[in-house]
Amino acid sequence: MEIMEEKEWGMVGKRGNQFVVEDKPFFINGFNTYWLMVLSAYERKKEVTKVLHQASSVGLNVCRTWAFYDAGSRALQITPGVYNEKVFEGLDFVLSEAKRFGIRLILSFVDNWNAFGGKPQYVKWARDAGLSITCDDDFFSDPTIKGYYKAHVKTVLTRVNTITNVMYKDDPTIFAWELINEPRCPSDPSGDKLQAWIEEMASYVKSIDPVHLLEIGEEGFYGYSTPDKMFLNPNRCAGEGGTDFIRNHQALGIDFASVHMYPDSWIKQPDSKARLNFGRTWMQSHIDDADKVLGMPVVFGEYGVSRKHEGFSFSFRDTFINMVHQTLLRSTKKGGSGAGSLLWQLFTEGTENMDDGYAVNLAEAPSVSHMLALQSMRLKYLVGKSSRKWLWSGKNKNLLN
Repeated sequence: MEIMEEKEWGMVGKRGNQFVVEDKPFFINGFNTYWLMVLSAYERKKEVTKVLHQASSVGLNVCRTWAFYDAGSRALQITPGVYNEKVFEGLDFVLSEAKRFGIRLILSFVDNWNAFGGKPQYVKWARDAGLSITCDDDFFSDPTIKGYYKAHVKTVLTRVNTITNVMYKDDPTIFAWELINEPRCPSDPSGDKLQAWIEEMASYVKSIDPVHLLEIGEEGFYGYSTPDKMFLNPNRCAGEGGTDFIRNHQALGIDFASVHMYPDSWIKQPDSKARLNFGRTWMQSHIDDADKVLGMPVVFGEYGVSRKHEGFSFSFRDTFINMVHQTLLRSTKKGGSGAGSLLWQLFTEGTENMDDGYAVNLAEAPSVSHMLALQSMRLKYLVGKSSRKWLWSGKNKNLLN
């Protein structure tokens, strides 16, 4: 596959509650693969190429992946402001290869969790520097730690790709930036601390890159600003974690809403019907909020089913994925805010050691491949300039059902 011409690869923007590229609607049918940068850096580019090729072959158009690895043996950021150029060049390769296959990237700046350093590592760096830190949630308020984070953001945004010679902040291959994967701040259930951080960091990102889209990376839990909606959370603790879906996404600079969804993990009873009902209600509630309150697109940035959880079956996974697609289509067909979803997560041969139970190898999952390809076809028809009237003529109604 040849690299797209620049004129065919415009920057993704937003108009109201929909994404657009050169005045055409853009809908996400995508996936997560977090390990692309690290494998690219350490002589495993073939796996990166293979997973992008497989995703492209079923029409997937956006991949969410990490632009961080804080400390550790394969770190991108070794210590604050000190980077491993080899790993950065791995990310350069991911960007160039993604473009080759027509896939855009959502790049996340940091993790709330510690698997790749994340929030706990930033706090450790501050403690090692002699600062008095009370808990990991000081990540969101300590001036020095916030300075570490801003420096990393600036380094990523102003990085010049060693393969394409394009600065990241100018590269239309990047669909959006993500502030943090799954932020939580349980030390302040009111949400004030996290809200202030989101507002500050969104403003900072936009001061350097006002063009690219920006999202938070939240799971979608309702907080204190909407007490009437907290019953929709999967459990009581979700509403006490310092996140607040509506309030957080009203911060200036945030362009679209992010939601994650794991009914098989969040709903403890192994009841497939209950899990499906929760997922359907969770999605529709957030789509309604995006339509009526936020006025912005909403992306279900992670969804999946783990083979490790009680009651797993391949038929349930297929039913769950179909439910996600159908719920989004109902919104998309009427011009609503349901803008797309990203499956957690795609793997390929040779990467099984990193499987968390959710991995899907499209070469070994024909039913999932079929559903993803069908969703890509549906969305492609909806985008077509001349297809919109044709779609509603009745000739292709079956395709959209």
